[in-house]
Amino acid sequence: MATRVAVIINPISGAGGRKGVAQARAELAGSMIARRGLEVEVFVTERPGQARELAGAALDDGASMVVAWGGDGTVNEVGSSLAFRDATLGIVPSGSGNGLARELRIPFDPVRAIEVALGGRECWIDAGELDGRLFFNIAGIGLDARVAHRFASSRRVRRGLVRYLAITARELLTYRPDYHTVFADGAALRTRALLVAIANARQYGNGFVIAPAARLTDGRLDVVVVTARSPLSALVQAPRVFLGQIARVPEVATRAAVDIRVTSAGPMAYHLDGEPYVGGTLVAARPRPRALRVAVPADARV
Repeated sequence: MATRVAVIINPISGAGGRKGVAQARAELAGSMIARRGLEVEVFVTERPGQARELAGAALDDGASMVVAWGGDGTVNEVGSSLAFRDATLGIVPSGSGNGLARELRIPFDPVRAIEVALGGRECWIDAGELDGRLFFNIAGIGLDARVAHRFASSRRVRRGLVRYLAITARELLTYRPDYHTVFADGAALRTRALLVAIANARQYGNGFVIAPAARLTDGRLDVVVVTARSPLSALVQAPRVFLGQIARVPEVATRAAVDIRVTSAGPMAYHLDGEPYVGGTLVAARPRPRALRVAVPADARV
């Protein structure tokens, strides 16, 4: 029996819900996969969380590959269903940041990305787990979590990098950091944290490298704690982050660890691959080695 492929398309990512985008994406993916003699089903999501459900149902129905066409959030939902199962994830990046796709060197051209999904090299990558939920790129507490919550609320308007940056700038001016205690393999740091990033990969996307030493296959997570500072200082120091030089930014602590706990006086908002959640006064994170099989280009450094 031919290999079965499911394609799950987020019609909002990178398109702002423009009319006809979902149909065009579905026709392209379906025709390319069918031409290879493979069985294919194409699904278009209508609400948050549906990609996870569709991916799980596709596996139960015999699919051996699921292609996620969307941003890091869509990849997270699909990957969470595929993790630790005998199935391969393909990625067609179309989000605002596409951090994981960039790390894996997935092409941004949909045709080339689908070709990689169907004929690329397969590799295993780690996942992170925070508060019982999986992430594959970066999780965060603090400013980036606040931005993720605001960005998620804009699902009915045109999204993309420009809107993401606008929300970030606005939140940077108004955000009031809380005190957090971060435990990384027993070492403790208590500080007013602008953000606490827990990184499986290096970047949020668009070259914003928050954890330069993070690797998708090293069995560890990199914790990056950025102490509170003025909005002006944050803006002045931002170029160093884009250059992968966050270690040179004052009052930034980094550590690779396998047992991570973050506590605060009140409930903590956090994000997983850009998707927002709210936890309690303690959240715990750990790596999950070799969690997910992904199709990548032959020259991907994984």
